[in-house]
Amino acid sequence: MLNVQNLSLFYGAAQALRGVSVEAKVGEVTCVLGRNGVGKSSLLRAIVGHRPISAGSVTLDGREISRLKPYDRARSGIAYVPQGREIFPLLTVRENLETGFAPLKRKDRHVPEEVFEIFPVLKSMLNRRGGDLSGGQQQQLAIGRALTTRPRLLVLDEPTEGIQPSIIKDIGRAISYLRGRGDMGILLVEQYFEFARDLADRFILMERGEVVVAGGRAELEGDEVRARMAI
Repeated sequence: MLNVQNLSLFYGAAQALRGVSVEAKVGEVTCVLGRNGVGKSSLLRAIVGHRPISAGSVTLDGREISRLKPYDRARSGIAYVPQGREIFPLLTVRENLETGFAPLKRKDRHVPEEVFEIFPVLKSMLNRRGGDLSGGQQQQLAIGRALTTRPRLLVLDEPTEGIQPSIIKDIGRAISYLRGRGDMGILLVEQYFEFARDLADRFILMERGEVVVAGGRAELEGDEVRARMAI
């Protein structure tokens, strides 16, 4: 599915990523863990094309996409839910969802009913402006917009940040449901350890732009990852 190998990225003279490798397989949730400032969001931006890399490769379904523009990566099947959601506050919920039509062929330009089955609140708010929604509702909208693109890879940057506990549970159930469909990979950046532990099939833990621990669900149940995230 997604295969990232030895990725390096700079912001000017500062190196944000140092030979980072990660995989995200169809039907699995891969979590990228770590404290603030270790390069997690930089990794996602490199994968979706928002930041140029200096070394390494990004491959999706066997195709090298490292040099593609962000919109071409979206057309290839990558959907990105950025940290902070970045919905359009002056557009309605319906209009926000319809911005997901951009990478789609004309015949596919409709919001899948499944979006409203996963997040029923969106259907009742279609004519409300995005800026009038609560933070949790905006997060659901951002994920719904991403799902409108029919992704093969869903990339989520800290979807629980600043969200009330009830919505965190809804988002967790949505991610579990999408994994269970078995037709997409999910790459999730998260600082909330319990949320990641309950969802992850595999994970990497980053420190100072490098991967320091990687493994599957069993390793995530141990104390090392929790201890490193608390340092």
